Amino acid sequence: MAEPQQEAYPDPDATMVRIGQAIILHRGGDREEARKRFGLLWEETGEEGDLFHRCTIAHYMADTQDDPVAELEWDLRALEAADAIAREEAKWGEHTRAVRSFYPSLYLNLAADHVKLGDESAALRELARARGAAGVLADDEYAAGIRAGIERLCLQLGGSSRS
Repeated sequence: MAEPQQEAYPDPDATMVRIGQAIILHRGGDREEARKRFGLLWEETGEEGDLFHRCTIAHYMADTQDDPVAELEWDLRALEAADAIAREEAKWGEHTRAVRSFYPSLYLNLAADHVKLGDESAALRELARARGAAGVLADDEYAAGIRAGIERLCLQLGGSSRS
């Protein structure tokens, strides 16, 4: 009697699994270990590596930084990778949609970086970009968090996100 055949499922993206593990460490409060793992992933991915991986790693690596200048540098790396994906939309397909939903968060993070560095005009510029990009967000918990973050930062800067 023949063995029943198992359906073949594609292997999950091992790098994304490792990124997810580092995110869990960070959210669990272990910034140092998360930063170490993101650093290793960044080195392994390299300058010519997968842009989606680079965007995701840099986006989350920024959150593990203690120095606001380093945080800004990582957020700018994430934005650079996202922009490269957006420019090559045909090549990146599904990733392009995912990156579009990253933009409001990327811009919000950049705005927060500029606030930490005392550059209010740059913060307001990035906040306006976050507001403008937020229209692509779904109506879910992630989007609610991003929209709430935009509102909080607007209020902190003396404005309203509805302007």
